[in-house]
Amino acid sequence: MIPLRKLDCHTHFVGGGTSNTGSWFRLRTHWDKFQAKMLLKSCGIKKESMYGDLDNLYMNQLLKFVQKSPIDAIVLLAQDIAHTENGTPLPEKSKFYVPNNIVLDLAKKHKEIIPAVSIHPARKDAMEELETCIQAGAKILKLLPNVIDVNCSDCKYREFWLRMAESGMILLSHTGGEMTLPVINKSYANPQILELPLKCGVRCIAAHCAGGSFPGDRDYTQDLIKMFDQYPGLYGDNSALCSLNRNRALKEILPKKVQSRIIHGSDYPVPVSGLGPFLRGVLPWKAWQKYKYCSNPIERDYKYKKAMGFLEETFTRMDRLLKQ
Repeated sequence: MIPLRKLDCHTHFVGGGTSNTGSWFRLRTHWDKFQAKMLLKSCGIKKESMYGDLDNLYMNQLLKFVQKSPIDAIVLLAQDIAHTENGTPLPEKSKFYVPNNIVLDLAKKHKEIIPAVSIHPARKDAMEELETCIQAGAKILKLLPNVIDVNCSDCKYREFWLRMAESGMILLSHTGGEMTLPVINKSYANPQILELPLKCGVRCIAAHCAGGSFPGDRDYTQDLIKMFDQYPGLYGDNSALCSLNRNRALKEILPKKVQSRIIHGSDYPVPVSGLGPFLRGVLPWKAWQKYKYCSNPIERDYKYKKAMGFLEETFTRMDRLLKQ
């Protein structure tokens, strides 16, 4: 029997289109520029690279981190832009864009990459693009409903979800608060938005376990845990929970029963910090101090989560789902 791989189910591609990739990002405010510099710093990339060949620099660094970590492969995410309900694209309301061909092409070149495409289901070509991605071998679709304005439980998307279910495609959906990207519809942070895809037979992963992102932000983690009993095809990922702002969900998802539905993810390039988990009382002092200077954020995130008590199954569960 082939052993299951340890996968990171949640990593981002970031690029400015310098390699004719078609990707782009827009830094409109001082806060945007500050965040971008912090994200690059967490990757060990100089801030000046933001205006250079960022596409290649970023991917070469990420691949190096994966190859030198206990993680065997990563799920690399595309990112669609916001659309209106009638399918009109809204690039002016979107902060960055990663077309599907980027992650699909990178997956062909590197065994460490598993592509996750992104298709707003209101797009006029949504069904055609979904079929193209399925034929290209994509097994995961990533959405940020509150950021790109997708009501996943709108019945007009039923055909889209049914085709995903038929193909065995997994939906990785952002849940909970968001502070890195502009939010269009805050109510779509609620994991209950995934009920229609689940009823259509789509296996769904609620990113960040629906936790809050900043003080005063509503936390939906308990709502998600209650949904686990109703939907056997529903999971949560623990991505970004080793961060300063998004770690409230940790105590709620560490019990063994809940962990049976948790999948490992980092949310790279979001900075990995043990301070938040330590202050929450879930990361031992010695482990925080031991790994805090690890220069590889993929490895540091892995080691912090092992030290917190996340079971081996959380690191291999994504591979198990992909093989089912």
